[in-house]
Amino acid sequence: MEFRANQVAARLNNQAADYFTKNLSDRDMGVELFSQIQERLGNAVEGLPDWHPVLTAPPERPRLHWHASSYSALPIYEPCDHTWEFVRGILTCPYSESRADKLVEAVNQVQGLSAERLDGPLYMDNAFPVLVEALDVELEADGTIRSRDALAWFVQATVEHAREATVAETWWNIRYLTLGKPHGARSSLLVNDYTGRHMRKILETLNDSGMFGPIKEVSLDMLPERKRSAIGQTLMRAALEAAAPLDRVTDEAREISFELRGETCKVRIRDTWGDGMEYSIRVSIGDFDLTVSGFYYPKGDKLEHTDPTGKQKLAEKFI
Repeated sequence: MEFRANQVAARLNNQAADYFTKNLSDRDMGVELFSQIQERLGNAVEGLPDWHPVLTAPPERPRLHWHASSYSALPIYEPCDHTWEFVRGILTCPYSESRADKLVEAVNQVQGLSAERLDGPLYMDNAFPVLVEALDVELEADGTIRSRDALAWFVQATVEHAREATVAETWWNIRYLTLGKPHGARSSLLVNDYTGRHMRKILETLNDSGMFGPIKEVSLDMLPERKRSAIGQTLMRAALEAAAPLDRVTDEAREISFELRGETCKVRIRDTWGDGMEYSIRVSIGDFDLTVSGFYYPKGDKLEHTDPTGKQKLAEKFI
């Protein structure tokens, strides 16, 4: 489905305005203050890309990964409460004045970021709103981050830990981290189509160079929903045939293998509740080269399954 940026922006901006003003005793004053903030920070979003200065400028890093996928993963933002993200920063409303002051002091020590306490109330009359702004983020006319800056930050964040990388992540695996949320195939409220296309080209060129290691394929979002569904249905139906008759399947997991279109498929199947009403099924090929799981309901011969994950060329054999 096409990503309709204007419609998505209007929806999120209205939701954010309502979130920060609906509980105020003087809502009109809150709406005016929120409008001023939005002029500075741009559109409300659901998540920032992992190369955004709000996430990369703080010196502390997450424990388990090089990049922070959210502000909440960084210690500097621990005082945040009742928070919404925007293209140029975040707005947060902790109830504690000391926590609000702690956040302002910590953020203002980080080059490229600025934080300030706001004079008027937001979220609740007794909250202490703080605006955190990425000073170097400039916006295009369409409200997205200036292309040259977004591309530079994306490349810097992508290659920073290349020597320590063990696999190369595909565009489809990490698109939500690269574009921010919500997003379409190549764009979001933070990155326009021109920028998104170039980000994908850059990532694919870097991956093809081998600098990150072997390419890790997981997401099959490049395939239309109809084809992903066909792959899942094909594998699940074949698994049911291999496991037949189902009256031999109990609530103890049973593992079997079968050949399909030149590939060895491994199946794990069990009678979920031991009453013949629902069967849990997982089909895999190789070491997560292709995987799908779901449920089969004999009454009505109904199948439900997750989106398959794995390698594109292998998955296309089962369409």
